[in-house]
Amino acid sequence: MTGGRVRATARRVEIPMLRAYRLWFEHTRKCADGCKHVHTAQDGCEIGRELWGTYRLTRIGKGGTTP
Repeated sequence: MTGGRVRATARRVEIPMLRAYRLWFEHTRKCADGCKHVHTAQDGCEIGRELWGTYRLTRIGKGGTTP
């Protein structure tokens, strides 16, 4: 043996549904077009509604990819 330490690295994989929700949530926090102060996601801007739609599809298992 060389006496060196072996380092194990674990690849961090994000669940598609949680990734889609995170992208939508981050968008709503920064959106100046109206997503920040609405009561439902459907009342937000176009990008916010698209991100929410992607989240809904991944939540029910019909969408596997997110933007």
